[in-house]
Amino acid sequence: MIGCLFGEFLGCLCSINQLLSGSHYLLFIIYNLYIYQLFYSFISKSGAKKKMQKLGEFKLPQFFNYPPYFTLQPVRDTREKQIQLWKELIIDYCKTQKIFVIGLEEDFPLFSNPAIERSLSHEAREAFLSTLVSDGRAEWIDKGHRKCLILWHRIQDWADLILHFVRENGLEDSVMTVEEIRSGTESRGTELHGMDRTILMRALKLLENKGKLALFKGTSADDEGVKFSL
Repeated sequence: MIGCLFGEFLGCLCSINQLLSGSHYLLFIIYNLYIYQLFYSFISKSGAKKKMQKLGEFKLPQFFNYPPYFTLQPVRDTREKQIQLWKELIIDYCKTQKIFVIGLEEDFPLFSNPAIERSLSHEAREAFLSTLVSDGRAEWIDKGHRKCLILWHRIQDWADLILHFVRENGLEDSVMTVEEIRSGTESRGTELHGMDRTILMRALKLLENKGKLALFKGTSADDEGVKFSL
């Protein structure tokens, strides 16, 4: 198709050659060759293989567009590199999107790339998440390994963020409900806002064991309170 278009382009030049001469014709040739080069570049790029560059505002790494990375590699060294790349991707994506739970049998965005028609097998999904569990960056929620709790901050790190939040807002001797910490106006704009309740409670209990706060129950789960003592 491009060859036909180029032939028509030369035909037009020959016709115009009869109307223009000298410097005008030379400028006309240079201009049209430039236009054709741009056109050829556009055609070439449009025919190139499509790639997924982003998921929403999240920029995907290059390996996400290489089919072999969607299949567990048999060679040990290659598999270790593959697993490391996937671990970093899962943690980064969950952190930026504030995702705390991944279901292995659910439609999680990272598990497939429609641009290259590849999807992770159940075995690969479990292998990558199991390695995160071994690293202390995730925990299986159920014995069947169907859902995984992602700890893009470890529990100790979440506890440190809570202490920072308390000091930043002058709440050292204050009382708050658990829900206020994770969804109140004070936590808005922080990493605590919208955090998983299970992770929050574990971080709070860790701080309670260290004498930094006291947990007390209200009339319902939503009324659970926290008395800070820093």
